[in-house]
Amino acid sequence: MAGHSKWANIKRQKAVVDAKKGKTFTQISRAIIVAARSGIPDPAGNFQLRTAIEKAKAAGIPNDNIERAIAKGAGTFDDGSNLEEIRYEGYGPAGVAILVEALTDNRNRTAADLRAAFSKNGGNLGEMGCVSWMFAQKGICVVDDVSNEEELLEASLDGGAESYEMTDENTAEILTDATQLENLNQELKAKGFDVSDAQLRWIPSNNVEVNDPDQARSLLKLIDTLESLDDVQNVTANFEMTDELMNASMV
Repeated sequence: MAGHSKWANIKRQKAVVDAKKGKTFTQISRAIIVAARSGIPDPAGNFQLRTAIEKAKAAGIPNDNIERAIAKGAGTFDDGSNLEEIRYEGYGPAGVAILVEALTDNRNRTAADLRAAFSKNGGNLGEMGCVSWMFAQKGICVVDDVSNEEELLEASLDGGAESYEMTDENTAEILTDATQLENLNQELKAKGFDVSDAQLRWIPSNNVEVNDPDQARSLLKLIDTLESLDDVQNVTANFEMTDELMNASMV
């Protein structure tokens, strides 16, 4: 997970700001719709839906909006939209591989927006499969307020974890097989740990080290532009750069 924890932290901090806008509300509402559609519309028996609802409540989304999103996914409320999940792939500056997960009701619009974002920021949108072979989908639990790493490690192993990383002094990211995410989440919570997020994430098998300031600036601007698009849910890239260069490039 090295190389992603820093960017993951920044994205979590950005989410606080984005929540004050409409972007996060739209993303989470769509995630609820898809989760309810892909499984049963009952959070008690649908881990993906339960997780999406928890994120919605944490972001301050009203209960009426949550219930309406569940109804849309279950097919009991029709607003005329037909969302579908699509994964796009491409390359950014310095040859960095980028995966974009989107939920859209208009493929042509989404593809055009993504193509423009890539081309304006030194990258190019590729064909399906051009970079996905470099990534594996894993389950990630984010644990806050970690005071005892030994206890965390024991609970993580009991929950089927493969590895963990302290992303800052008190926050850890626990990695597991995608099929073990719900089990890990429940085990950590049962042991009293504060799990602030549980999600599936694409993890790269190798990373591209970015050292050039201009490339770093263009890459981070590209990722930020992609994440700002309404149809985009998640952006994952296989880059590494120093904290100093990342901080300088985000000014």
